[in-house]
Amino acid sequence: MFGQTEIGIDLGTANLLVYSKDKGIIINEPSVVAVDTETKKVLAIGTDAKSMIGKTPGRIVATRPLKDGVIADFDITTEMLKGLMKKASKVLGFTIRKPTVVVCTPSGATSVERRAIQDAIKSSGAKTVHLIEEPVAAAIGADLPVEEPIANLIVDIGGGTTEVAIISYGGVVSCNSIRLAGDKLDEDIIQYVRKEYNLLIGERTAERVKMEIGYALVEHEEKKMDVRGRDLVTGLPKTIEVSSYEIQKALKESLLAILETIRVTLENSPPELSGDIVDRGVVISGGGALLNGMQDWLSKEIIVPVHLAPNPLESVAIGTGRSLHVMKSLQKVTS
Repeated sequence: MFGQTEIGIDLGTANLLVYSKDKGIIINEPSVVAVDTETKKVLAIGTDAKSMIGKTPGRIVATRPLKDGVIADFDITTEMLKGLMKKASKVLGFTIRKPTVVVCTPSGATSVERRAIQDAIKSSGAKTVHLIEEPVAAAIGADLPVEEPIANLIVDIGGGTTEVAIISYGGVVSCNSIRLAGDKLDEDIIQYVRKEYNLLIGERTAERVKMEIGYALVEHEEKKMDVRGRDLVTGLPKTIEVSSYEIQKALKESLLAILETIRVTLENSPPELSGDIVDRGVVISGGGALLNGMQDWLSKEIIVPVHLAPNPLESVAIGTGRSLHVMKSLQKVTS
């Protein structure tokens, strides 16, 4: 039972997922940590900490230690990972001793950022740490044949970054990433409501609006939703009604930036692989892939079929866990 445990971790800006070979996804929690600023003690991680966002007394701060898929606060990330390992042990029913961990990094991460991720995982008790690029993990998790010499185009729209990569024969042929994804869409909604209605709303409210009435740039039947926040003029609580057309307008600029990144990647694709993409299409994964109308909008804009990964929110974590087997063949290719 205390043998070598292999786990995959998706260190996402918005969510942390842990994958175990035997049990699949064992943890899926928000990447949020509640810290007491006076004692620097971590009070809660994950779901417990997220429920505290915007509702805590002054000395307790709920923060996200990961920004744009990379570590913004090293110590807190390490504490969060230690807490995760404890939770994972509980779920698995035995203590995880010095596991082998595969972790994904954004393809645009610098060597310093990669080193920080490796060090944080090592400090939380891992024996060996393998890094894998996020788009490759997403492609493996979406059941794409990454080891074969065919082009697989994956678009992973996460919380902090959107990664677009063409993967063939186990490696990334062409890749572009922008630090704009689900969090930026929430921010767009907050700014829009603030500007149009003089109303301040929180991150969680914005996220709910995005999920319920946020649409990609497609025609749709108008939906409306009540939104509560603080009136910036009177300072009092206030409820307004927003329409899905307004939210669509608020998201337009960011969505076009994501589309542009996909276009640039396609333009840089070697001609031999472009043919494969026309036949096989594009696979989208990550939470952003679930935005209403995203699939239809993208296929209309880039004129190739767009498929949704079987498990968009978990693709990267599943891919990280499965990648240990693929890694061996990938290392043969890259070495």
